[in-house]
Amino acid sequence: MSWDSYIDNLIAQSKDANGTVHVDKASIIGIDGGAKWTTDAHPNALKLNPDESANIANAFKSKDFTGFMAGGISIKGEKYQFLREEDGKVVYGKKKDIGAVTLQASKTAVVIAHCPEGCQQGNANKAVAVIAEYLESIGM
Repeated sequence: MSWDSYIDNLIAQSKDANGTVHVDKASIIGIDGGAKWTTDAHPNALKLNPDESANIANAFKSKDFTGFMAGGISIKGEKYQFLREEDGKVVYGKKKDIGAVTLQASKTAVVIAHCPEGCQQGNANKAVAVIAEYLESIGM
């Protein structure tokens, strides 16, 4: 099963009242080991390397974000400054001139979105929450 349509849905959910999209790339990985649910073939895929996926999945599975606090959040070869985490389920990061990332866990997955510099991370946060909470509601 391909989860790529969830990328399109997440991006659509990030639109503001004016129709501006605030997410340009997204991905969903499994919380057990970081296996990709979405494919890199999607034009808006956030292409994580296996080490990045595994580090993210392990942090969310253990709810231990000290690695992010100390060394940042690595996504697509970029290190985002860790901003904060909420309830062991949501993590926010930022990198000047690159943008921001929002990561949110469901029971079995981590939904990740990139918000380009100049866009509103709040809209990205809402979009990620919609997808993560939907996955949670269907037991995933």
